[in-house]
Amino acid sequence: MTVALVDLGYGNIGSIEIALRRLGAEVVRTADPAAIAAAERAVLPGVGAAGYAMGRIDAFDLHETLTGLDRPLLGICLGMQLLFEASEEDDTACLGLIPGRVRRLEPAPGRPVPHMGWSRLDTRGDAPGLETGDYVYFAHSFACDDGAHSIATADYGRPIPAAIRKGNVFGAQFHPERSSAAGARFLKAFLAC
Repeated sequence: MTVALVDLGYGNIGSIEIALRRLGAEVVRTADPAAIAAAERAVLPGVGAAGYAMGRIDAFDLHETLTGLDRPLLGICLGMQLLFEASEEDDTACLGLIPGRVRRLEPAPGRPVPHMGWSRLDTRGDAPGLETGDYVYFAHSFACDDGAHSIATADYGRPIPAAIRKGNVFGAQFHPERSSAAGARFLKAFLAC
């Protein structure tokens, strides 16, 4: 199983690579459109700001490649947010693969922003590798509203999509590579789909 790990020159992708290799994947770090299109799976990780990330996608001429994939694509954390139509972070147009707009989380007593730590999942429908009651690790300040493509949610002042799916497009707002057994099950299910 070949997995193109989209390397935009920023963020922490080493732990994602290690997690995928542990599951038997042959991982290629790349920003080459042809290599991404040729891989059996693609993973779009992300740590940072939406505007900068979309600028890197444009700089590497990856927009059409990512939006035109007919094989499974997984966005992780900021990578998941980039799958939506837009983000209010830097007022950024994103990839538009999933309907919706990403917006800033609202801080409250006992609920700081960024949301960093373990939160419980509620799953719905077919949530590959995930179960209601699983705890997974989050580190983010922005999230989309819950919607038709959410397959798992976490409560952080409002239900936020923890995982999404629309056809061959998957997303994890949480960090599966840091989420113990639940994260490994999710990545294994993604590789098997």
